[in-house]
Amino acid sequence: MKSTAKKFSSLALAATLVCSSSVALADNPTGMRIAGNFSSNTKHVDNIEKPFFGNLPKILGIPMAINYNPMDTVGVQAADALRMLRSGTFDVMSVQIGMASRDDPFFEGVDLIGVSTNLADLRAAVDAYRQVFDERLQKRFNAKVMTLWPFGPQVFYCNKPIKTIDDVKGMKVRSFTPSMAALIQSLGATPVTLQFSEVYPALQRGVADCGVTSPTSGNAGKWPEVTNYFLPLSVSGSVQGHFMNLDYWNKLTPEVQKKTMAAFKNMEDQMWKLAETANADAMNCNIGAEPCKEGVKFKMNLVAVAPADAQKVKTAVSTVVLPLWKDTCNKVDPKCSEVWNSTVGKARGYSIK
Repeated sequence: MKSTAKKFSSLALAATLVCSSSVALADNPTGMRIAGNFSSNTKHVDNIEKPFFGNLPKILGIPMAINYNPMDTVGVQAADALRMLRSGTFDVMSVQIGMASRDDPFFEGVDLIGVSTNLADLRAAVDAYRQVFDERLQKRFNAKVMTLWPFGPQVFYCNKPIKTIDDVKGMKVRSFTPSMAALIQSLGATPVTLQFSEVYPALQRGVADCGVTSPTSGNAGKWPEVTNYFLPLSVSGSVQGHFMNLDYWNKLTPEVQKKTMAAFKNMEDQMWKLAETANADAMNCNIGAEPCKEGVKFKMNLVAVAPADAQKVKTAVSTVVLPLWKDTCNKVDPKCSEVWNSTVGKARGYSIK
């Protein structure tokens, strides 16, 4: 009898383990729909995103059909990303935070124009804001932060002659964040809001006279074909993110969630490294200098950054950018500027009064 009971007990335990295993497998989705970055950002898309998502099932150790497309390939507007995540249109999206922040100005606080103009300062700001950013993203848009990373220093490409930042006065300048638009207006220029894929034809047709992006993105997007003057005055880092729909995240088992976060952290590190290493090469390529190893060589006119140019940006932070963002964000959340002061502001030495 004991032997029979022991046998039944073993069978029951085995059945339980099999069922548990089946439930765990069933909990994990069998597919993932991803809207990636703009296809013209080839270093980010072809060298990092596509290989990452293609290898993700193997990394996680689960069968999963990956449906990856750059956002412009599937007709996604960058400004719509947060709403599309909330609705579950995509499981994962590469989000241009500056454009998507029109749905909630709180998110732009991670990279307000002029606050963090080099990568070391920007990393401190991102690290300080990451937790409150994620909490708000989950609460308001049913999505989770998987990565936060920069394209790199956001600089000026112009198709009209300039010698200093003052010369953009009267010009139409591509902008992609509200605080960037405020800076451009403070310089006497007219901001033109365009997502990355729209900028080349806008510069070509005169819809915009200047565009702001990183040296790497501008070179990969062939902006030097339609601009002649390159002013490497950094105004921000253009922080991006990969966000996951929270319902999708919650379907993953705890073990797979842990592996997923580790995998995305590895991709985030690659993106930061690209921002740190690729932009100097791209800047050389833009102006036809050496070394130019990875980009396309052009012959833009380099405009030297004067101390007065950098000071104008710094002054605009206190006089224009922070006051405007405070008014906009505090209307949505009265504690917005208070949270910013205790996170990014503290890390960067700024305080919104």
